[in-house]
Amino acid sequence: MNELSLPARAYLLACDTGRDRLPHRERVALLVRAAALTDLVLRGRIADDGGRPVVTGAGRTGHLVLDDLLAELAADPHRTWRARVRRGARGTLQSLEAQLDAAGVITLRTSRVLGVFPRRRAEVRDPATAATLHESVRAAVRSDAPVSADVAALTSLAAAVELGAVLPRAARRRHRDRLARLAEQSGAAVPALRKVIRELQAARSATVAATSGGSG
Repeated sequence: MNELSLPARAYLLACDTGRDRLPHRERVALLVRAAALTDLVLRGRIADDGGRPVVTGAGRTGHLVLDDLLAELAADPHRTWRARVRRGARGTLQSLEAQLDAAGVITLRTSRVLGVFPRRRAEVRDPATAATLHESVRAAVRSDAPVSADVAALTSLAAAVELGAVLPRAARRRHRDRLARLAEQSGAAVPALRKVIRELQAARSATVAATSGGSG
């Protein structure tokens, strides 16, 4: 595989290398999907057009996940950024995992919970790569020095999805202004991801409240 794409780096950033698992799989799927959109923005392959991502260039990127997303956007250019983050997120995650497994970046293992329900585990083959990504994100937040567009995007995405193992809540609050400046470099997928995460949190809170109310 050629140089890791932004969604691949976002995935490795989310991996729990100590437990060979992917916590909060639904959130990571959204993270990977938003990272793919952001990667295409940084490559100059898509741009914002009235609140929608539209294809602006031609040719392939060399990354299957990105090329599949480009084809999807070209075929249906009328959805908003928020809809694009949500739509197809699970499939994008599964496709990325299969490619990283084939490239030897991770090793996928499938076990069964209670002998029935499949559980997918991902072992990062080179934990040092994931550790370097963690440190680059933390350093980007701690310092006011300029950072590259891809590091700014990775940091903004990790904050938007509230990836606590990388950026704990206290750090996100303490460096709120810095994160806002980094997000400005990253394009429309970051605020769209933030909105989707908030919607998921609201839906879960409503479910918990309804369940608690019904139990009395």
